[in-house]
Amino acid sequence: MKYQLGIDIGGTFTDLVLLESTTGKLFFGKTLTTYDNPSNGIINGTKELLAKHNVSASDLTGIVHGTTLVTNSVIERRGSLTGFITTKGFEDVLEIGRELRYDIYDIFLTVPEPLVARNFRYGITERIDYQGNIVDSINESEIKEIVDKLIQQGVKSIAVCFLNSFTNPSHERKVGEYIRTNYPEIYVSLSCDVMPEIREYERSSATAMNAYVQPLTDQYLSTLAKRLKEEVGFGGTLNIMISSGRLTTVDGARQTPIQLLESGPAGGTMAGVFFGKLTGKKDLLAFDMGGTTAKASLIFDLKPEITNQFEAARVMRFKKGSGLPVRIPVIDMIEIGAGGGSIAHLNKLGLLQVGPESAASEPGPACYGRGGTRPTVTDADLVLGYLNEDYFLGGTMKLDKEAARNALNEHIAKPLNITIEEAAMGIHRIVNENMANAARVHILEKGHDPRFYSMLAFGGAGPVHAFQTARLLNSPQLIIPVGAGVVSALGFLVSPIASEQIRSYVSSISQIDWKYLNQQISEMEKAGFEFLEGAGVDASEGTITRVVDMRYSGQGHEISVTIPNGILSENSIEIIEQNFIKEYEFRYGRSIENIGIEAVTWRVVVAGKSPEIIPNQVIKTEGKDALKGTRSVFLMGDKTYSDVPVYSRYDLKPNESFDGPAVIEEMESTVIIGRNSVIKIDEFKNIVIDLL
Repeated sequence: MKYQLGIDIGGTFTDLVLLESTTGKLFFGKTLTTYDNPSNGIINGTKELLAKHNVSASDLTGIVHGTTLVTNSVIERRGSLTGFITTKGFEDVLEIGRELRYDIYDIFLTVPEPLVARNFRYGITERIDYQGNIVDSINESEIKEIVDKLIQQGVKSIAVCFLNSFTNPSHERKVGEYIRTNYPEIYVSLSCDVMPEIREYERSSATAMNAYVQPLTDQYLSTLAKRLKEEVGFGGTLNIMISSGRLTTVDGARQTPIQLLESGPAGGTMAGVFFGKLTGKKDLLAFDMGGTTAKASLIFDLKPEITNQFEAARVMRFKKGSGLPVRIPVIDMIEIGAGGGSIAHLNKLGLLQVGPESAASEPGPACYGRGGTRPTVTDADLVLGYLNEDYFLGGTMKLDKEAARNALNEHIAKPLNITIEEAAMGIHRIVNENMANAARVHILEKGHDPRFYSMLAFGGAGPVHAFQTARLLNSPQLIIPVGAGVVSALGFLVSPIASEQIRSYVSSISQIDWKYLNQQISEMEKAGFEFLEGAGVDASEGTITRVVDMRYSGQGHEISVTIPNGILSENSIEIIEQNFIKEYEFRYGRSIENIGIEAVTWRVVVAGKSPEIIPNQVIKTEGKDALKGTRSVFLMGDKTYSDVPVYSRYDLKPNESFDGPAVIEEMESTVIIGRNSVIKIDEFKNIVIDLL
């Protein structure tokens, strides 16, 4: 038997999914994330999972890994000392930015500090115009002078970003060649490799960030690969999930680690695509709630929404524009500061507030007994009867209900002069309302209606809160997939290996140089197939997707439009225009007549074949009736506890059906279902809940 392993490092838990490639058999594992060294959790969890199911490491052919390492490094400013080289006169582009205020009414507004300090930013005499013509040749003596100066200052990594290098990278290549020849130990990030797009601020920001995290990421991946080989005996292929929901190789991740910014959450959305195909639901809201945050993303016609507008390390977590911009392809999702570990507290006005601060896994919620004393969402859920103190993580981790009650009483109930149950329900309701409001805005902004989207809920805390959140959104149906508590790791295993090539070529579509464009696209496609071959993927199974960022002439922002494959010519103008107008009308409800249309950036995605499996979770059961008994549960809208039936998910049979309310328990998560609902187990053992 051959196996694949998906590993997702989250804020509280590290999730593992072992897949038997030919039969679709699934084995799940979950362990606390080790913050001091995340690879410790990976090694321990992998060993435990393989040993538990008697799987030899020699039968493990591939591991797919998603990590928050890059995001955390930027947020916590733990990257390497970095130098920045740019066109003379543009040394302050990282600081000037777009000169936009993300909150025009905040007189104390703060903006994120550049990752590269001013005394490490230098300009070189050179100039290339917007068409790629060399106006001023690069001063090679300056290259040596400035690079040598940065080395003397102790930098470990250097970012190079020249004006208009996206049209002609020759000057950047010269600087990169000098550094690699004379200082091979220094990491180099060239903007023509990281983000070869128009807009110098975003390109500079992305290149600087890539250089900033590259040494740390390279060291982490090298160490992880070495430990997996030496301590586990793994000799297969290690691939990495990137922000767009595709996989890359370890070498690809080392070269452009900023692609890993949303690595983990992307796996959840790709799992949503997989389960959408499996259940026949083309339109889904993927809802992922873990220990630290909750995220929601839209899947429309079995495709995730991809955006190129992304920010890292926001000064104000939920304020758009307060972070460092990175124009990379990333699955568009909304983040809500609510997870199982989110801490409830009273704000300055004495009002109950939940998050965004999280207790994470250390010290964790009060009920974990690991030193946490402040009440969290998990503590509230335990007090309300939603969690089983003796069956958390399948009984491997006992929860302390009394500690949860004490934390709620001391910090919430007593100060507000309410009961502990009222405090717990207040926390639960606030979290649900916050998540529903954020998801509703996210959906409506894209021109969609939440009433037509079924919700797919997963993550350790997702199924606990999904029913009420879906009710608030007026969603018609809620689906809890197999392995809900570790779905992001499963998503890694059903995602394709792919490469996205990017080139900016700004032109009115009526004036495009088709010969030049076809040459550029051909080069991008060739590079994409070479990447697949290097990753060991059969290139004959590769598929090509072309996308162009387009706008009406005079507009400052673009929308992404799919265009035909094959040779393009003047005959392609009509279909490109039609695709643009269709997409524009879908998003904004109108189109604009008698205004020219411009193409700005061309993107080519070459992807391998997505793995096709029928999920079949393997778990030993005692063959008992699925109904385990009843539990006192404080349901939404009630004023006291009710006896609610509790079911074992593993003993529920396909096509079995019953009415809510109900509690359905599994090792990695718990599903809480309220009244006025019908629960059905589909043929793949997914839980499908119709909200009446």
